[in-house]
Amino acid sequence: MKLHSLVLKACLFTLCACLAPPAPADSQESIKLFISVDLEGIGGVGSPLMTSSGGKDYGTSRQYMTQEVNAVVAAIFERIPSADILVNDSHGDHQNVLHGELDPRISYIQGSIKPLGMVQGLDSSFDGAIFIGYHAKAGDPDGFLAHTGSGSVKGLWLNDVEVGEGGMNAAFAGSLGVPVILVSGDSAAAAELGQLLGSETVTTKTAETPSSARLRHPDVVRTMLREMTGVALDRLSSNGFSPLELGSPVEIKMRFTSTTHVDVLQSIPGMSKVDGYTVRYMARSMDEAYRLIRLMYRFVSA
Repeated sequence: MKLHSLVLKACLFTLCACLAPPAPADSQESIKLFISVDLEGIGGVGSPLMTSSGGKDYGTSRQYMTQEVNAVVAAIFERIPSADILVNDSHGDHQNVLHGELDPRISYIQGSIKPLGMVQGLDSSFDGAIFIGYHAKAGDPDGFLAHTGSGSVKGLWLNDVEVGEGGMNAAFAGSLGVPVILVSGDSAAAAELGQLLGSETVTTKTAETPSSARLRHPDVVRTMLREMTGVALDRLSSNGFSPLELGSPVEIKMRFTSTTHVDVLQSIPGMSKVDGYTVRYMARSMDEAYRLIRLMYRFVSA
C-alpha cells in the first residue's frame, strides 16, 4: 500500500512539473548593460537649433532624448527585471537627459568633464553596450549633422579603419570585450555602424541635406526601439555579437580642416606630421588612444 502511494505521488509530481508553464529564461538571468545617448540622431530632431542649449525647441529635444532612453530601458526590464543599467549622457555638455524623468532603476552619468567622455563608466564587467541617437562620421554626404568630435576634424582612422564617434566608442568597448548590440540614429549612422559592428539598428530619420532631415514620428521611433531592444537581447543571450577588436598598439591618424592644428599638435611627444592636414600617433592601447583623441578634440574645438 505504501509503495502504491509513493508511486502515485511521484506520478502526480511529474505530471504537475510537466504541466507547469516554464519560467521565461530571461527572468532567471541578470545582465549589465551600458547605454550611451547622443542627441543628433534622436527621433524628432531635425534642425541644428534643436541640438544646442538655448536653441529653438532644445527643450523638446531633451524630452525626446529622455523618452527614447526610457523606451530602451523599459524593454530591457520587461525581459530582465534584475538588469543593471548605466546611462551616460554623451552630447555637448553632457547635461541633456532629464534625470528626474528617467526610470528610477537605472544609474545615470551627467557632466562633460570626464576622461572617457561618451564611454565614461564602461568597463569589462558589462555584457553589452547600446548607442542611442548617434550620427554619422565626418564627411558622410548622406548624414544629418555628420561630424567626428569636432567640426574641425575631417577624418579619424584607428589602425587604418576609418571611424566616427560611434566607431571610436565601439572600438573602446571592443578592447574591453564588450559588444555593441544596438545602435539608433539617422540612416547614414545606422548603415555605417550596422556594417562596422554587426549590431541591430533603428533608423530615426533620413537626411534631406546635411542640416535638415525627413523624420519618423517619435512614437514610431520609440516603438521600434522597444522591438529592436528585444531582438538585440535575444541575440546577445545566444552570443550573437562580436566586439569590435582593432588590437594594440593603436595607430591614430586624424585629419583636420586647418594646417594650424597640425603644426601645434606636433608639440605632443610622439606625434608626427603625415601631411599638411594630418597627424599620426602610435598609442600603446585603445585606452591611451581614446584619451588622447579626446584631448585633441578639445584643442581643435577651443
